[in-house]
Amino acid sequence: MIGTVASLLAVESGYERGVAAALGPLSDAVVVRDARSAIDGIMLLHRDTAGRASVVVLGQGSGPVPDPGTAPQGLRWISEVVSGSPELLTALRSRLAGIVIVDDLADAARAADAGLTAATRDGDLIGPHVAFGGSGEAPSLIELQSAVDEAASSLESVQHSLERTRFELAAALDAQREAAETAEAALSRLHESDARLAAVAEQLGLLGQAARAATAEADRLAAAEQAALEALASDEATLADLEERLVAAEAEGGDEDVADRRPELSRGAEQARAHEVEARLTLRTGEERLASLTARAEGLERAAAHERASRRRAIERREQRAREAEVAQAVAKGVEVVLRHLEASLLRADAERREREEQQTTRDATLQQVRQSLRELGAEMERLTDSVHRDEVARTEQRLRIEQVEGRVIEEFGIEPDALVAEYGPDQLVPPTPPAPGDEIDPDAPAPEPYPYERAQQERRLKAAERGLALLGKVNPLALEEFTALEERLRFLTEQVDDLKRSRTDLLAIIKEVDERVEAVFTEAYHDTAREFERVFARLFPGGDGRLVLTDPSDMLLTGVDVEARPPGKKVKRLSLLSGGERSLTAVAFLIALFKARPSPFYVLDEVEAALDDVNLGRLIDAIDELRTASQLLVVTHQKRTMEIADALYGVSMRGDGVTQVVGQRLRDRDPVSA
Repeated sequence: MIGTVASLLAVESGYERGVAAALGPLSDAVVVRDARSAIDGIMLLHRDTAGRASVVVLGQGSGPVPDPGTAPQGLRWISEVVSGSPELLTALRSRLAGIVIVDDLADAARAADAGLTAATRDGDLIGPHVAFGGSGEAPSLIELQSAVDEAASSLESVQHSLERTRFELAAALDAQREAAETAEAALSRLHESDARLAAVAEQLGLLGQAARAATAEADRLAAAEQAALEALASDEATLADLEERLVAAEAEGGDEDVADRRPELSRGAEQARAHEVEARLTLRTGEERLASLTARAEGLERAAAHERASRRRAIERREQRAREAEVAQAVAKGVEVVLRHLEASLLRADAERREREEQQTTRDATLQQVRQSLRELGAEMERLTDSVHRDEVARTEQRLRIEQVEGRVIEEFGIEPDALVAEYGPDQLVPPTPPAPGDEIDPDAPAPEPYPYERAQQERRLKAAERGLALLGKVNPLALEEFTALEERLRFLTEQVDDLKRSRTDLLAIIKEVDERVEAVFTEAYHDTAREFERVFARLFPGGDGRLVLTDPSDMLLTGVDVEARPPGKKVKRLSLLSGGERSLTAVAFLIALFKARPSPFYVLDEVEAALDDVNLGRLIDAIDELRTASQLLVVTHQKRTMEIADALYGVSMRGDGVTQVVGQRLRDRDPVSA
């Protein structure tokens, strides 16, 4: 299929409907390349009972219309099976010329190959350029929608099956991966077990050698112990013999012989004791070494038994891991089989999905055409319905308007509609409008006379009267009371405004008086402070010069105050160019000047001397001494010299238990006047 006639033709704008009318049913015909394709398509329509369709065949040359008297063998002209009035047959001759009647599509194919147009008994028309046919039982819209829904359901089930297969494949892959990891872990544990078994075998050999050496050492120690016991017994026998000989010698000889032989006997006894001690030591040593070797041999035997048990357990674990490895290999093979089946299932599902998608595409196209037809018919029906509805609404509105006018006439004028039409209908003359009060009337002008009714003129007259009535507004019966109330309110507001003006005048006078008082007080305070600042600055900076300067002397209420300070040996006057200690001392000088110009009962100073050196600190202490003659001073400081001039000290101390407390100490007592 190449496309449709409407999609393949290019029509100039504005001529689309004319061309569609000329083509008729062929405007939606399907275009194919040869008659065989057209026949195949019509056979497909018959097989699927998908309705009828028009087909335009390309690639066929246009030849002359065959003579009706020369029909091919086995075929009949369609005019031979048509009968009727001569006029009708004459009118249809051009339409039926060159068409043969056949039994089925196979004969139609032979006729099309011969360049003829063939019509079948089932109503199919096959020609060199145009083919039309198909099943007469086209599916309904409901059937198409059901088929589309069924295809969508099948596609959804296939997609679900595909998703389930993918999930099972992922689970199988995970199981295969876990089995492979388990097999690798089992192999690694098997290798580790083999290594441990080799180490145990090596250690067992070493322990066997140590056990054999310990056994030999035990045998040697047993022999040494036996020899020591024999030597001990021999020494004891010798000692007894010597003691007996000593007793016999003492009994036989005199004291002289005993005294002469005593050293010899003593040496013999000492030698015997030494041999006895040595034999006992050798025996004890042998016993201890035997006990040690026995314990070591027992420990080696226990270790050997433990290693044999460990080796036996390792062999069992290795056999178990070998069995697990075989199971893992079997699982891996099963997973491979499952994967192959899953791949085959996926391929089948994919093929089925593509087939379903193609079917759905075909059904969607058919459904789109049906929906287009339904939309066109629905639009036509809506247009007709809207037209009828508009007519009914217009008639209803007209009837309601007439009823409203009749009710208004009866309610406002008390006249029946028939009497109103009879007396004031369009056939009656319209009386002239009487002049309004105050209007000028021309005496020479003719008197107005009634004139015929004209609807447009009377509508303009009505609108003008309505505008005049709207300009007059509604009649207010309470106008006099409202005027009296507004007049009273105007009087009250006028009195309030006069009161506000008087209050404003009084306030301006008070403000002027306050400004004059503030200016006088500020001027006096400024001059006193400036005078004291020069004195204090000269004391704190011997040889320096400091003063206060007004920025705008002409306006004492808005002027600012600048501080000029020139320490000795410097030409600068700006505070920003001074050092930190000089700026701090200048500020202290200004504060002391304020204190002296306007004394206060007490002052609080917080580490004002933190940035001062010893010389400047001494000058500040002198100034503080001078201030405390007339006022009390509370100074927060860390300077020792400042603390020395204080009358009392207060500080915070921490005790040994970590609790802070306030500690006070009075340094000197001052007389009440100075205090």
